[in-house]
Amino acid sequence: MVDFGNTLKTLRTQHDMTQSQLSKKLGLTKSVISAYENSLRMPSYDVLIAISKLFKVTTDYLLGIEHRQNIDLSGLSKTAWRGRRADYCN
Repeated sequence: MVDFGNTLKTLRTQHDMTQSQLSKKLGLTKSVISAYENSLRMPSYDVLIAISKLFKVTTDYLLGIEHRQNIDLSGLSKTAWRGRRADYCN
């Protein structure tokens, strides 16, 4: 089961943000953030992506699919990344 609400609340509090502050950063209302955190609503894809960028985590982490907050890039060199980036950007 997706536990997006608890994950969002945890990230928000770890970043010392109120629901009101988060809502302003995302262009939403405080009541929408509250509904997300209480699992009454799920965000749209656009909002989910904005949240992942804001907190620098993957969307998979937000949705409970992945348990690591960040992607491990430690084994990639800059040259390897540029080659892979070309695969995804074309």
